[in-house]
Amino acid sequence: MAISLKKGQKVDLTKSNPGLSKILIGLGWDTNKYDGGSDFDLDSSVFLLGADSKVTDGGDFIFFNNLKHASGSVEHLGDNLTGAGDGDDEEIKIDLSKVPANIEKIAFTVTIYEADERKQNFGQVENAFIRVFDEQNNKELIRYDLDEDFSIETAVIVGELYRNKGEWKFNAIGSGFEGGLAALGNHFGISI
Repeated sequence: MAISLKKGQKVDLTKSNPGLSKILIGLGWDTNKYDGGSDFDLDSSVFLLGADSKVTDGGDFIFFNNLKHASGSVEHLGDNLTGAGDGDDEEIKIDLSKVPANIEKIAFTVTIYEADERKQNFGQVENAFIRVFDEQNNKELIRYDLDEDFSIETAVIVGELYRNKGEWKFNAIGSGFEGGLAALGNHFGISI
């Protein structure tokens, strides 16, 4: 059974799952009934971060126009333009054994495409979640349901994997930002 987390909780991933290296990160969400005339397009992105919590170069930013990290450790499985339906809306494959040694954290984020133009924010998004599951047996290991009320934010750091004493852990973050992807990029040390 998966471990269900609350905001700010941290849990071990690899220590309690010996031999785990290939995982899948699933992100999902629903949009409230919204009368603005524009569809919602939420996008997940991944930032591979050094010890200073910043990217080392542009290749450490994985998103719909850069789906795979050069190391092969992170692969975004593609952009879902509507978020319709149940289950994961976007997925990211991670091979922990291939993560470069200089990468200390892997942050998972979601932004709203053209949020300002479409007058959209995360206050209009519900049932958002991130889950981590073992790719080998499809077993869900960790789940974090975001129950925060983001009224004006257009970007959210949902969670992160991070190294701790040779093991990988997961941190349920749930931190919102105004300014969309550009604000996230600035936070992680990259101009987008």
